[in-house]
Amino acid sequence: MPLRIAERAPEAHDFPLTIGHLLDAALISSGDQEIVYRDQSRYTYRAFRGRLGRLASLLAGLGAEQGMTIAMMDWDSHRYLEAYFAVPMMGAVLQTVNVRLSPQQVAYTLNHAGAEILVVHHDFFPLVDAILPMLPKVKAVVAIMDGSDGALPAYAKGEYEALSAAASPDFPFVDFDENAVATTFYTTGTTGDPKGVCFTHRQLVLHTLAANAPFGVTRARGLGVDDVYMPLTPMFHVHAWGIPYVATMLGIKQVYPGRYEPKMICDLHQAEGVTFSHCVPTIVQMVIAVADQTGAKLDGWHMIIGGSALTQALWREGRQRRLSLIAGYGMSETAPMIAICHDRPGADGSEEAEMAALTMAGVPVPLVSARIVDADMNPLPHDGQARGELVLRAPWLTPCYTGNPEASEQLWRGGWMHTQDVASIDAQGYIQIRDRLKDVIKTGGEWIDSLTLEDLIAGTPCVAEVAVIGVADARWGERPIAVIAPAAGIVPTLEAINAPLAAAVARGEISRYALLDRIELVDTLPKTSVGKIDKKALRARFAQQPATMPTGKMLSAAV
Repeated sequence: MPLRIAERAPEAHDFPLTIGHLLDAALISSGDQEIVYRDQSRYTYRAFRGRLGRLASLLAGLGAEQGMTIAMMDWDSHRYLEAYFAVPMMGAVLQTVNVRLSPQQVAYTLNHAGAEILVVHHDFFPLVDAILPMLPKVKAVVAIMDGSDGALPAYAKGEYEALSAAASPDFPFVDFDENAVATTFYTTGTTGDPKGVCFTHRQLVLHTLAANAPFGVTRARGLGVDDVYMPLTPMFHVHAWGIPYVATMLGIKQVYPGRYEPKMICDLHQAEGVTFSHCVPTIVQMVIAVADQTGAKLDGWHMIIGGSALTQALWREGRQRRLSLIAGYGMSETAPMIAICHDRPGADGSEEAEMAALTMAGVPVPLVSARIVDADMNPLPHDGQARGELVLRAPWLTPCYTGNPEASEQLWRGGWMHTQDVASIDAQGYIQIRDRLKDVIKTGGEWIDSLTLEDLIAGTPCVAEVAVIGVADARWGERPIAVIAPAAGIVPTLEAINAPLAAAVARGEISRYALLDRIELVDTLPKTSVGKIDKKALRARFAQQPATMPTGKMLSAAV
């Protein structure tokens, strides 16, 4: 029997899932709600809608049209939020440029995306000065002066606010195919050029709905209509995890901090009543440090932590300051939200049980299918013990790496998106990321998870930050070493670092082969452009380098 197709009235409206429609309800219910930028600007959602029209009008005046790529180079701001909406709403493609890449990589991403109009904050004028001769497709540059009284560069067509003020707020936004590309950005891997990913209007609307859903249907404290939202994830990175779209759809107060300055972030939290943010662990640590120095209160602030593992030590630090931290999981290729943590049903109510649940990768959000597989794509049991590569399906996953068919084929091998994360999944659906495939250490014939060792070591008082990497060893194949940024005034020793590992060995949680015979001390750990610890750089630095312990001596093997 053929599928039965729903009947339609002759004039029934075919409602497309496009980004502009995320504004519909907010403009009705929250027209007077505020959008705030640092201590410099605030306006209502009603004014925001007018500014979207003005931005689209000024871009159209510069030659923007449907399908054109328009690139944004700014800090986290109300202007970036305007670009999140106005550019896709006019049928163009927004490229969110990772301004922390090298000039050569920035130029590569702009050329690869085919960007024709650049909107650039004055902090990045030197970067544009250097690469503009390498960008033959660029036809116009709009300068963001952001209160600076400096001169406009000669190549700029004008200044953002001045051009906006002169443009019409009545741009004729129209509906179009929900499968049109809305955004593109570039993810950096360990080798080769950055890889381009893109997302359609339909994908981003579905992601917005699914990202908001867990906050209402689980025990997780989440984003709601009474919250005040401030992103602490760069808006150039995976749509700031998609949460600005959620916040705008809900019509809640939004606060944008500009360039990340920990004191400004704490000041905005107190002055504007911020209750909800998201960030990588490094940003949380910065905020906690400034709060401890200044006496700023962090009460009532809920943060989702991603990008790197939320360690139990950091979770405890947050709890001590009445800062609520929970982990989430996603990737650039997943738009990004895949899973979010919440308390386990039937848990004993202890702080230890709560911490264990909230520092995992979480439970898949609605519309996500997740499984773990072996190297031949055979499914593995969801028993919390079996480990395999986490693979995914969801309606918002990027369908390819643009212009890179070989990498796209590997990404989607077997019809599932490959995360390259080693994980376990238990009977209640909780995902635990064990390690990256490239970071798992094989020593003495056993596999050692670097993330497990980092979590154990991070709770040691002498440790500010830690990364565990594997280095080649003639006898054992590989050995783990811990690269440590010490806490102020304390010099870590091998004995102190091994103490929590030895306790975990005694409990049967890790192998004795995980005990360390080498640690390295550094002032700071290197970070990637999105704030993650750069293990590639650490491996390159220490793979062939002899140990440099505080004693100056190589330590005896612990295995």
